[in-house]
Amino acid sequence: MDIDAILKALANPVRRQILEWLKEPEVHFAHQHHPLDFGVCAGMIDQRTGLSQSTVSAHLATLQKAGLVTSQRVGQWIFFKRDEATIAAFRAHMNNEL
Repeated sequence: MDIDAILKALANPVRRQILEWLKEPEVHFAHQHHPLDFGVCAGMIDQRTGLSQSTVSAHLATLQKAGLVTSQRVGQWIFFKRDEATIAAFRAHMNNEL
């Protein structure tokens, strides 16, 4: 677990918002055509943020590099999910170290 990468990822409010949405995808992305078991399609996240595809892609890459999200390609789409194990380990680390 790279604490510095996680802190960098969490320093941006858009990335925190994406993580919040991914926590309850059935609430925030209920209109997605593909099953939410795959995760949330990057295009759906683009739409929800209102930002350009390239900007959202950079945010998702930062979250993925930090280990906070995982991705899965299905056909031409890429789906994202929170990595709950990494998030729990980060929380535990912060509770124990600070």
